[in-house]
Amino acid sequence: MRVARFAAPLALAAVVAGCGDHGGTPARTLALAECRLPRVAMAAQCGELEVPVDRTQPSGRRIRLTVAVLPANTLTPRPDPLFILAGGPGQAATRLGPFAEQLTGVRRDRDLVLVDQRGTGRSSPLDCAALRQDDGIEAAIDVDDLPKAKACAAELAARGVDLAQYTTAAFVADLDAMRVALGYDRINLWGGSYGTRVALEYLRRHPARVRSMVLDGVVPPGMAPMLDVWATREAALEAVFAACAASPACRAAHPDPAATLAAIGKRLGPQGQDVALADPRTGETRTLRVTFDRVVLALQALFYVPELSSLVPELVGRAAAGDFGGLFAATSMLAADVSEQIDAALQFSVSCTDDAPRLTPAGIAQALAGVRSRAVVERMLAVCSIWPRGTVPADAATPVASAVPVLILSGGLDPVTPPAYGERVAATLPNSRHVVAAGYGHIVSPHACAPRLISAFVDDPGSRTLLPACVEHFGKSARPPLWPDRLGGRP
Repeated sequence: MRVARFAAPLALAAVVAGCGDHGGTPARTLALAECRLPRVAMAAQCGELEVPVDRTQPSGRRIRLTVAVLPANTLTPRPDPLFILAGGPGQAATRLGPFAEQLTGVRRDRDLVLVDQRGTGRSSPLDCAALRQDDGIEAAIDVDDLPKAKACAAELAARGVDLAQYTTAAFVADLDAMRVALGYDRINLWGGSYGTRVALEYLRRHPARVRSMVLDGVVPPGMAPMLDVWATREAALEAVFAACAASPACRAAHPDPAATLAAIGKRLGPQGQDVALADPRTGETRTLRVTFDRVVLALQALFYVPELSSLVPELVGRAAAGDFGGLFAATSMLAADVSEQIDAALQFSVSCTDDAPRLTPAGIAQALAGVRSRAVVERMLAVCSIWPRGTVPADAATPVASAVPVLILSGGLDPVTPPAYGERVAATLPNSRHVVAAGYGHIVSPHACAPRLISAFVDDPGSRTLLPACVEHFGKSARPPLWPDRLGGRP
């Protein structure tokens, strides 16, 4: 689960980057030098900022945070850049360079700033041998993190890493330190998924520093993602089954996919079965233990991409016939991308600090009622019984109230942060607008006209009419046609 390194080394003390004269804003004190970001053609300006690991002990151990700035395409940029906050938790912002390149309207006169969260990318990554995953098919169906988490925590502790300091609260403090070092007085924020939680928490702690916010795939402060996502994933699966029942072509090919899935579970039994699968990357035939939990997790992974979720009825049908190859091939493609981008140790540190303290046995039982993969969830929750936890501000789970202009984007087919979450957050943000992209999934921003919508909003957050044709497009968008058999997609 390593994030790819920059193609060019960072310079800690080189020439200060010419990202424009920011007028009356604070002086920039951080040295930047040319660097390259993964899958980005143009050079960026990168640097590293030293901060205390534990801000209650400012003279103690320090770590380095990496930042990449895509300078505005003008000699006189506006003083308020757009900070891009990645998801996960565990994704490095510098992996979002390709998305940042789409925001040409913003970059016309504003810098784009990508700060790797501590523990990710090149911001003192929490790299350990136990959680380094290969891109083989095993990574796509692995469901037991506890042994690897124990080994990773022990390895990092032996290196003197205090995992309790890698939290959302620490990242928010890091972001403000980076803002000061880069010489920005006020900033705009874009957050995706977990990045929305960071953006909201930054607004809570530093309200005078935020000019506007874009929240995509909203994680409300009171949500416990490590538990709550399982019910919404189940709902997404049931929605596809319902769509199949409403489609004559799909219904004819797959009369009852929910019953078919249940039959797969009965056939595999509690211990699962050994199944011969062709590794989609190598073509090598391998014998793997397939359990019902792994089948359910593989299906749920497809719902992040609506086009892939349209394959679910057919993949369930093929699995019922004994052919699991298509299902795990599709899932392994997604798993390889996730394992490349997400630092699992940082994900554990954040989740076990932010979410675990709020969980109760009664709440867990209620949240998991009817969830097909309950045993998997319980094993994942067990990681927090051994993982070091940090501290959480007392008000971290309470709604954020602010008059700052906010654009909220939600995918109507989002399996983890549905539109209802966007509505929940909007209730205490009176100057917010919520755009629901009915036919899109998790994270709307890179799709269709969304980059232009974001650019228009950041340019004039106070406007009440933002690209009406774009808003209309998202509202009228629909689920991709289902793929009921191997002949093609049909409504």
